[in-house]
Amino acid sequence: MNATLNKVMLIGHLGDDVKMHYFEGGNCIGRFPLATNEVYINKSTNEKITSTEWHNLVVRNKAAEICEKYLSKGDKIYVEGRIKSRQWQAEDGQTKYTTEIQVTEFTFLTTKKESEYNKHTIGNVPDSIKNSNFDPHNSHDDH
Repeated sequence: MNATLNKVMLIGHLGDDVKMHYFEGGNCIGRFPLATNEVYINKSTNEKITSTEWHNLVVRNKAAEICEKYLSKGDKIYVEGRIKSRQWQAEDGQTKYTTEIQVTEFTFLTTKKESEYNKHTIGNVPDSIKNSNFDPHNSHDDH
């Protein structure tokens, strides 16, 4: 079998509001951190331990605008996407690295703004949004 798969599924809470970045030509991206938690019991102390993992999420174009409009810090969301690593030169000349989740589909689970849109759920992102031609290497984005 020659096929490979790069697919991520997460359910978590936003660690901050969606931060938007606009490019020439009208494209945009939204970025936000997502927290997922693992809870377990320490067998020697019977203490309940919560371990939080942070994920950097990136949404594009119309999907980014929808997320910016309806999501805020603390909201719970389900996302599907793929892992993408990239690097860039910081202003001080240092090479910086990051790993992000490029979101392809999402569903709002709970939002603080639910009353504004009567528990409206955004489901599968249309192909026109999924297949946008955002290229992080040509976006002139500093991070």
